[in-house]
Amino acid sequence: MAGVIEVEVGGEQHADHRLRNHEFDVSKLSPEEKWRVEHARMHAKHKGHEAMHAEMVLILIVTLVIAQLVLVQWKQRHSKSYNLVTLFQMWVVPLYFTTKLHWWRFLTTWFIFSVVTAYVSFRATRKPLACTTPRLVYKWFLLLYKISYATGIVGYSVVMFTLFGINLIFRIKPEDAMDFGVSLLFYGLYYGVLGRDFAEMCADFMASTVGYYSASGMPTKHLSDNICAVCGQPILVDVSEEGIIENTYRLSCNHRFHEFCIRGWCIVGKKQMCPYCKEKVDLKRMFSNPYPFCWERPHVMYGQLLDWLRYLVAWQPVIIGFVQGINYILGLE
Repeated sequence: MAGVIEVEVGGEQHADHRLRNHEFDVSKLSPEEKWRVEHARMHAKHKGHEAMHAEMVLILIVTLVIAQLVLVQWKQRHSKSYNLVTLFQMWVVPLYFTTKLHWWRFLTTWFIFSVVTAYVSFRATRKPLACTTPRLVYKWFLLLYKISYATGIVGYSVVMFTLFGINLIFRIKPEDAMDFGVSLLFYGLYYGVLGRDFAEMCADFMASTVGYYSASGMPTKHLSDNICAVCGQPILVDVSEEGIIENTYRLSCNHRFHEFCIRGWCIVGKKQMCPYCKEKVDLKRMFSNPYPFCWERPHVMYGQLLDWLRYLVAWQPVIIGFVQGINYILGLE
């Protein structure tokens, strides 16, 4: 069987002819032989379509260029609507493909993430804002951020170990180890991006609801010295004291915050400014202290890398679908 399939196009047509005449049972073939049969069928089907294929490639390139220009202009002119649409597509597009492919493991994690995040986002958009909501929001997305980062690192490590053949020491097949590593890497990147975007949306809602932030940049009410500007709750631990659960941090503008509040505001919500006076936050100064902010340094770099995934997950499937629609209208296969 393998010798029949490995010949050139003419042999591939003959193999396809034999397959249609039921000269052998496809179900009895090995995965490699099945792939060769499908490869032979594809060659036979597309033989003589070189001009059509060139036209399809040209349509794809032109569509990608135009789509890039449109997305860049949309993001520059109407960033808020662009971010909302991108966030919605990041959340929904993988659901369609994974449901179609029956990837139940991803669907389970997606359902858990969606339920918890929907509850947290619902709490963040309520008016008046409950006093315990900001800490709940920030701690959930901070936890999600740590989990996604650790998952991505483990996945990347497994992929690298597989490339160097370390998986053979544990008698694990290369394809199994690579699938496991790529899956973990995807989970870490996907939920890392999605969590950051939901965190930013919740941070915007809470910032306006708390009352210390306005679009003009002027505070809408006075901030007492012993009140955290993010959550509006009293600060019980002095900046110079070591807290049992969390410490207190003072920005360069002399405003004080709970540790989890300012972590969530600056890192998870990507707000590099004081929630009260909107003075720019010096992240390098925050990171100079090895505790408790030492883990934030790789996370900031990691967050910049996550931005590349948005286009691939949210917009690339839409563009490819649009290209397929054009090909269908023009009668191209």
